[in-house]
Amino acid sequence: ACQTRKIGSPAFQIVSDRRGGRTAWSSQVTIHGKTYSARFWYDGKNLNNAKEDAAEVALQAFLKKPAAATSASVSASVSASASRSGSSAASSPATSRSGWSR
Repeated sequence: ACQTRKIGSPAFQIVSDRRGGRTAWSSQVTIHGKTYSARFWYDGKNLNNAKEDAAEVALQAFLKKPAAATSASVSASVSASASRSGSSAASSPATSRSGWSR
């Protein structure tokens, strides 16, 4: 879908931050040369939520742009990528979200 719309496939990167005895995890996604970071940090078992959070940030940024074609392209691209990564569009951010925000 991305190639058809001439937008590169989204590339996800997982990042971590050691916090005391635990490690917090987050994600970044690069789409069309711009990197978007997830808003929150997550427990390790919720990495898919971190990816979805970064994808949502990217989608919201593209929806604010005036070109409707770009918004539709990114929406389809992010949705397809999240599906391939095994995440579920219906899942919500983890309860570990509280206390882990940036």
